[in-house]
Amino acid sequence: MQPMFYAVIPAGGAGTRLWPLSRRSAPKFLHDLTGSGRTLLQATWDRLAPVADAQLVVTGTAHAAAVAEQLPALPAADLLAEPSPRDSMAAIGLAAAVLTARHPDQDVVIGSFAADHVITDAEAFADAVRTAVELARADYVATIGIAPTGPSTAFGYIRLGEEISGIAGGHQVRSFTEKPDPATAADYLATGEYRWNAGMFVVRAQVLLDHLDRLQPALAEGLRTIAAAWDTGQQQEVLAQEWPALTRIAIDHAIAEPVAATGGVAVVPGEFGWDDVGDWACLAELLPASSGGSGDGARVLGEPSLTLIEDSPGALVVPHSGRRVVLLGLPDAVVVDTPDALLVTSTEQAQRVKEVVSALADDQDGADLL
Repeated sequence: MQPMFYAVIPAGGAGTRLWPLSRRSAPKFLHDLTGSGRTLLQATWDRLAPVADAQLVVTGTAHAAAVAEQLPALPAADLLAEPSPRDSMAAIGLAAAVLTARHPDQDVVIGSFAADHVITDAEAFADAVRTAVELARADYVATIGIAPTGPSTAFGYIRLGEEISGIAGGHQVRSFTEKPDPATAADYLATGEYRWNAGMFVVRAQVLLDHLDRLQPALAEGLRTIAAAWDTGQQQEVLAQEWPALTRIAIDHAIAEPVAATGGVAVVPGEFGWDDVGDWACLAELLPASSGGSGDGARVLGEPSLTLIEDSPGALVVPHSGRRVVLLGLPDAVVVDTPDALLVTSTEQAQRVKEVVSALADDQDGADLL
């Protein structure tokens, strides 16, 4: 019997660079940021449905109700709520431990796919996932590498090695590299051997837990303890006791990098469009530009009738307060209007929005806007 494939969706993070639309109470994965009529979370669910036997979401307790509302097909038992953020390894490890405890007599492959990414060409994505599942069934930790569109310093890089015999499309991972400087990133691209690390990992649940036992034994023990109590009356008591003590570490550092060093990680080169929607400038590139008139080249996320844009090519306007927004002669401007906060910046300065959020967090009055 082939192992069942569970798609795991970690739905966390605050998306602070997309403030003031993305908030702690309603982070970016709960928003429709592409004008498709589906939130990023719902779009993630939609593209995984054709390739997964089942899906499971790991999110914070503050967002569990909203996730359940947006995903009515998600069984209540497959919505795992974390008391607090403990980084990606705890979230993915929790899913692996709970599914292993629930299915002791059945092999389970899990695949982790972030809830807040935008992917185009769903068919090519599905093909890459199927290859990754095949690699996982061969006991690899599999990842999907994104074709770089430029020498970005915002992402980690995966170096491709030899093709894996018997599994078309799979390559050995030679190494993972943290976010490089611009010159190093350009050198990587020149070799043709590197892909962006999008944080997609596919692995047999038991293999993942075995790696954790060896590399992060305290974390593995804590997750197994929590999983053993998860579907019992002791769940909340054990979770409250064990969760705060779990090691806070990303799956890249806990598993991917050390296992790659021993030849246990494989990569599938993904041939689809991908964006992590990291800031307002990234989002502007994803939205269709207006054509014709004096607003030529501007983008609007929301109701276009609430905007009047003149001589502002490349600008992005997000009218979410119900007020009319008028933009005159400001190329590449970013205007995000919400009922209680207004952001005015430029696509060039979009990465700095995170600094504004940090400053508001330090301000007694400003903290209410987060």
